[in-house]
Amino acid sequence: MTAFEWTSVFLFFVLYLVMLFTICFLTFKKGHTALGIIGIFFPFLWLIGAVIPAKPGSRYDREQRATPR
Repeated sequence: MTAFEWTSVFLFFVLYLVMLFTICFLTFKKGHTALGIIGIFFPFLWLIGAVIPAKPGSRYDREQRATPR
């Protein structure tokens, strides 16, 4: 592999990790603990947890209700 290919692979891997941990944090913040834990083994579940609505009373839900619109 050339230096460009190694650099590209490294940058895509770092981008992948940042996106996964960001989505994982959002999943936990929305109150979907089970999806967050199982998502460690199946990261696709983090995407589902980040997209579905937040549970009532979760930190994300309280922040959304407190923000004036």
